[in-house]
Amino acid sequence: MRDTDIDAVMAIETRAYPFPWTDGIFRDCLNACYPSWLLMEGGNIIGYGVISVAAREAHILNICIDPDAQSHGHGRRLLRALVRIARTQNAERIFLEVRPSNPRAIALYFDEGFNEIGRRPRYYPSHLGREDAIVMAMELFAED
Repeated sequence: MRDTDIDAVMAIETRAYPFPWTDGIFRDCLNACYPSWLLMEGGNIIGYGVISVAAREAHILNICIDPDAQSHGHGRRLLRALVRIARTQNAERIFLEVRPSNPRAIALYFDEGFNEIGRRPRYYPSHLGREDAIVMAMELFAED
């Protein structure tokens, strides 16, 4: 992802989430040199992911597939790519937060080897106030 991609990323972000990241958050991630990747199809951005890696730990900060492109395995492909990036940067584990109200994402994360390790109370904004986050993690063992 580059600065010039942020308008297209924001178009997806605002369609996908009722409480989207701002363009400033994406710019801050790019300025901090967080690995930020796009998933392309036919020359169009259909997804993106942002991770941070430090102290042998990776954290998926944002992973999103355009609502029009969901349910075709793109989220799984992007998630696997982010995990590979974390491994190449010597991360030993990877974390993420997910809304309990997002069962499709939770199922994907469990299917890919993540486990629930805790909750963050009132982590996400919601239309009814605040929503907890499920904290998930996966150990990253060396690949053969």
